[in-house]
Amino acid sequence: MNNSNEFYVIGLMSGTSLDGLDLCYVSFKHESKWTYQIIYTITLPYSSDWLNKLSTAHLQSKIYVDQLNYEYSIYLNQQIHSFIQTYHIKKLDLIASHGHTIWHQPELNFTKQIGDHKCITNNLDIPLIVDFRTQDVELGGQGAPLVPVGDHYLFSEYDACLNFGGFANVSMFHNKQRIAFDVCPFNKVINFYAQKLGKVFDDGGKIASNHQVNQDLLQKLNGIEFYQKKGPKSLGVEFLDQIIFPLIENYSITEQEKIATFSKHVAQQVAKSIRDYNKVLVTGGGAYNKYILSEILHLSKTNLILPNKDLIEFKEAMVFAFLGLMKYLGKNNVFRSVTGAQKNHSSGKRVESC
Repeated sequence: MNNSNEFYVIGLMSGTSLDGLDLCYVSFKHESKWTYQIIYTITLPYSSDWLNKLSTAHLQSKIYVDQLNYEYSIYLNQQIHSFIQTYHIKKLDLIASHGHTIWHQPELNFTKQIGDHKCITNNLDIPLIVDFRTQDVELGGQGAPLVPVGDHYLFSEYDACLNFGGFANVSMFHNKQRIAFDVCPFNKVINFYAQKLGKVFDDGGKIASNHQVNQDLLQKLNGIEFYQKKGPKSLGVEFLDQIIFPLIENYSITEQEKIATFSKHVAQQVAKSIRDYNKVLVTGGGAYNKYILSEILHLSKTNLILPNKDLIEFKEAMVFAFLGLMKYLGKNNVFRSVTGAQKNHSSGKRVESC
């Protein structure tokens, strides 16, 4: 084990929005507190074959997902090797990979991220940490969100941290403890309808800002039971298939109106979650949606802070590198106040060599 106070780690993240695999090479240093420096980053868009496999895997059998886990682990291994070679990375203490979430049903004591098969270690003589969510669910937690531990140690100067990915989640320091929860779906829904219009996403929120909001649908969305619950709480793609999409499809409105209505819904739910906080960090792909950000500002009067491009796009990959480091050092990387688990704990597992 590295005995210095500086560590070099590669973090990998694949989010539910399926915009690609993020890799982040970062150094962490601990003196009076933890600091970080992002050194190299890359997003590798998924091929159409991988997009199809990953977007439909939650509808498949366990046998299918087990085989997909093997294939995806091989894919991750190849991308790690390529990343190390491309950037001539010499200093490397650890690799930490979130994998890709297929099922997330903590209420049924179950979550599954593929990419944890031992073949991910092929020809890598570096410690590798995977499977960050399972232990928390086994301890009665939501298994999500996990990034708030990174917020606590690396971004404590902010009153709250928002992440806008496939889902929106928020983390804040409240009553002397870190709390966090998934707020609502975000890019996963908006991108779905944008793609029906031949676009990858709603660039800058232009579609939403130029079309009519259906007030009845908006009211129904805001009335969903999940939004009445207090945290800890988390969301998975199952929530979209069972609740969000069936509700939206009940309305005979255009795809543009669906985007406008759902975007307004996101803004209202996010604004409600941060209205008591002033200095709020915003990261994730949805941070580029100017329309939703302007609506949140209008509704919450808070101070939204957008950092540099690397942090907007790679904060999650960087934080999973940090969570892996905490596991490697034997330190807690999940707070019970965030997930609702029985105790604070050190989650993740080290993959043994293939």
